[in-house]
Amino acid sequence: MESIREIFRVGRGPSSSHTMGPVRAAKIYRNKHKDAKSFKVTLYGSLALTGKGHLTDVAIIEELKPAQVEIIWLKKEYKDYHPNALELEVADQGADSDKWLVYSVGGGKIVDEQDKGKQPKMIYKQQSMQDVLDYYKETGKTFWELVYETEGDAVRLHLKQVWEVMQAAIKRGLNQEGLIPGGLKLQRKSAAYYSKSLTLNGHAQTSSKVFSYALAVSEENAAGGIVVTAPTCGSCGILPAVLKISQEHYQADEAKIHRALATAGLVGNIVKHNASISGAEVGCQGEVGTACAMAAAAATQLAGGSPAQIEYAAEMGLEHHLGLTCDPINGLVQIPCIERNVHAAMRAFDSARYALLSDGKHFISFDVVTKVMKQTGKDMASPYRETALGGLAKFGDSDFVDN
Repeated sequence: MESIREIFRVGRGPSSSHTMGPVRAAKIYRNKHKDAKSFKVTLYGSLALTGKGHLTDVAIIEELKPAQVEIIWLKKEYKDYHPNALELEVADQGADSDKWLVYSVGGGKIVDEQDKGKQPKMIYKQQSMQDVLDYYKETGKTFWELVYETEGDAVRLHLKQVWEVMQAAIKRGLNQEGLIPGGLKLQRKSAAYYSKSLTLNGHAQTSSKVFSYALAVSEENAAGGIVVTAPTCGSCGILPAVLKISQEHYQADEAKIHRALATAGLVGNIVKHNASISGAEVGCQGEVGTACAMAAAAATQLAGGSPAQIEYAAEMGLEHHLGLTCDPINGLVQIPCIERNVHAAMRAFDSARYALLSDGKHFISFDVVTKVMKQTGKDMASPYRETALGGLAKFGDSDFVDN
């Protein structure tokens, strides 16, 4: 498996695959052609179908300025390697166009034609959850210890930054009010939810705070704010919310939060390596489902759970999102995405508590669920995989009455 730094990327929302990835590609291409006065960028398949809602064109134009940019939308044309493809070329008269075809494969990562046949740099000997559990049996070292041992000080510094960005997104989100841009006339709710949570007690207050934290980060993402992919922008509110409430609930210090992030990253890495975290490839189960598994594992560890209980919590988080479609209305990472982050955060916290009450033994393993998720994604009809053509996405905002 690759470094977990590939799971946790810092950048601007609202989409890791539709915003972060294309921006990275545009930046690389711009640096290669610094003197170019104009560019043509062609978006294919899923990038073209929901690019407007994800601000793909806006982000690319911003990255390539002051050059003139022509965006071409080929919604019905797909490239074989991945549903998210874009092609950049110099459009200056008389200049070599130097076309570059790039795939945005999820989590902000990009792959070009040369990369397709290459194996990414693998730094973990372990390939599955069972490998990680076997490592624990052999060495006595748990999830986060494996990460620190494999990746060293660099990953510790990265996780420190990741947590700082996550906390900043929560803080900003809780202090913002008003409309989220995009045309759905969707109001921010996190500030109001947090204020109301302070009037409650016990479990009601805990769950309401989880709601407000997840809303805060998801709303920041929807508005194009700086967030961390966990494992994607569309699911970025789940892990921060669960870590924040767990920190309060268990009075965990920063070091413990960083270790929990390491465990969460390892869980996300296993899914990414053996299945997919791309909504365009496997639907929202690969984004929100994986994020729920990551958060459930982190919360279980912070509560003192054993490796078996951590695996069980992660398994539940992914299993109970199987078949979840990616169907954003108008292609925006707003409805149903924001509420999905809220509910998945609560489900992750509950999965942790459920696993902690058990001895960690259960029937279906995390690795089996990961395989099932991948196959489910393959079997899922393309309109339900981040194309804004199926499910809730078939209805425009005019079909809904906001009460």
